[in-house]
Amino acid sequence: MKQQTDHAADDGQTIQVVMIGLGDEKFALDAAIVREIIDPVPATKVAGAKPFVHSIINVRGNIVPLADLRLRFGMPLTEASTDTRVVVIEIPIDNEPVFVGLTADKVYEVTEISRSDTQQTPRVGVSWKPEFIRFIAKWRDEFVIVPNMERILH
Repeated sequence: MKQQTDHAADDGQTIQVVMIGLGDEKFALDAAIVREIIDPVPATKVAGAKPFVHSIINVRGNIVPLADLRLRFGMPLTEASTDTRVVVIEIPIDNEPVFVGLTADKVYEVTEISRSDTQQTPRVGVSWKPEFIRFIAKWRDEFVIVPNMERILH
């Protein structure tokens, strides 16, 4: 049964996304918010910071908070690998543009997903908070999560 959301009208439109991996899960970040993808850089822990945004990094002379979405989604932490990247995004927080680095186990590709292939987040059987997910979409033969970054990071 296909349910549509206000974000996902069955209008045949596509959105460009950056596909990232966290553990065994795949997430699609709206490409409009992605500013750059960089190799991991040294991070400085911040005392008293939220657990999922525990560090800051230097990105071209700018101090950028570093978020680990695995903690926000209740996923186990993993060690960095040769595929680990930092995806720098820009989102509005309190009507101000804010840059945030997201740790990704892997960045797959920039691609398009069709809004006609989207579904609402199931209310049963999902351990994540539904407000953290904009919608679920089909990519190739698997489902991917399109997260609501403003709600996750606020």
